[in-house]
Amino acid sequence: MAMDSSYDAVVIGSGPNGLSAAIALARAGRKVLVREQAVTVGGSCRSAELTLPGFTHDICSTVQALAQVSPFLKSLPLREHGLELASPPAAYAHPLDDGTAAVAFPSLADTARTLGADGPAWEKHLGPFVECWDELVPDLLAPIGVPKHPLLMASFGLRAIRSARGLAESWFKGPHARALFAGVSAHSILPLESAATAAMGLVLALSAHAVNWPVARGGSQNLANALAGYFRSLGGTIETSATVENVDELSGAKAILCDISPKQLIAIAGHRLPSGYRKRLEKFRYGPGAWKVDWALDGPIPWKAAACGQAGTIHLGGTFDEVAAAERAPWEGRNAERPYVLLVQPTLFDPSRAPAGKHIAWAYCHVPHGSTFDMTERIEAQLERFAPGFGERVIGRSVISPADLQRHNPNLIGGDITGGANLLSQLFTRPVARFDPYSTPVRGLYLCSASTPPGGGVHGMCGYWAAQSALRRELR
Repeated sequence: MAMDSSYDAVVIGSGPNGLSAAIALARAGRKVLVREQAVTVGGSCRSAELTLPGFTHDICSTVQALAQVSPFLKSLPLREHGLELASPPAAYAHPLDDGTAAVAFPSLADTARTLGADGPAWEKHLGPFVECWDELVPDLLAPIGVPKHPLLMASFGLRAIRSARGLAESWFKGPHARALFAGVSAHSILPLESAATAAMGLVLALSAHAVNWPVARGGSQNLANALAGYFRSLGGTIETSATVENVDELSGAKAILCDISPKQLIAIAGHRLPSGYRKRLEKFRYGPGAWKVDWALDGPIPWKAAACGQAGTIHLGGTFDEVAAAERAPWEGRNAERPYVLLVQPTLFDPSRAPAGKHIAWAYCHVPHGSTFDMTERIEAQLERFAPGFGERVIGRSVISPADLQRHNPNLIGGDITGGANLLSQLFTRPVARFDPYSTPVRGLYLCSASTPPGGGVHGMCGYWAAQSALRRELR
């Protein structure tokens, strides 16, 4: 059945990219409908009581490392719609077995003091880009093209194109700085010997020094709710529990923007896609999955390295070589015995998420795509390694497998939380190599998810750029 043709555009999906696309179109004066199959908006920015009553957990995204630097999200009055950000004293920390930890503070000098002899090198190499961060970030979060600051981007690109291992071993000599860079680079969910893994490490490290890594007070759901609230204030309409099985249902709209992955686009629009384009979409590669555990705790995590109590995010895995070995495993179809574990402890600086005196934490590790092997014990063993007695603090636990992640958010194919593998071959050409990566050969049909540039992360720029494409083509 055809939809009411009174809408200029329909956005399928209400994750940060879908809502950003909808907002960009509504701000341009277009009448926009968002259709979301779940009962709440948010995509990967949803919160729920996963363990015990009164304990608010984020189902996927918690730390908004890029939301605060996104040129588009920064332009929105989200605070007026209920969004408050809370920042820890330090963005992330990386403990080692000797009871010490490398810590990334907003201050480069404070960070350097945790890195021993490598402290000056950290300041030397990252400092110039921190100083130019406001000029650099718009080019980093744009599709491939002519950058606004070409010399700055070239300087950054010469470093970012390298592997995390190559960069760490050439810049740093000691275990602390190398481990700190390994942990932040492993957000790429790639072997750390792969080309361009340094890019993820540099972008996230620089954002930590430039703006810290905040969270949405009360849960990531509040970021999604603020986006939805602002969109509605512009006259936009959101329908939840509104699954789209076939794009033909929306034939009344001039433009359809899909905050979904290529696999889902084929499912709802494959009959309208040219065979050549469809075959290219079918070759799109998804990355490893995530195995996630949430905990309700009766006290803070008892870290051996007290400095870990100052950081919102903790990277667990030991030395650079240990992290690198763990991150190779899922690409080889193996579950690491000692996985790299990414942990977030938000209640240390956002106590609203748990009852008075109680805490929450969550952690995940990377596993082979769609893995069903239960990594809970191995994740908790890494916790005990760096925080002996952690298990005694646990009063509630929720385990989320890759399949569970996909059930919560169908975009997370096989538990892939970044919208597709971050391989160099599809870093700038996702989902396929195309002059305009957001448009499809079908007139009026666009992709606006993390499967388009600039990729994963809560920044909304995939949606923003897709909206600009639609405004140029169908919605002038």
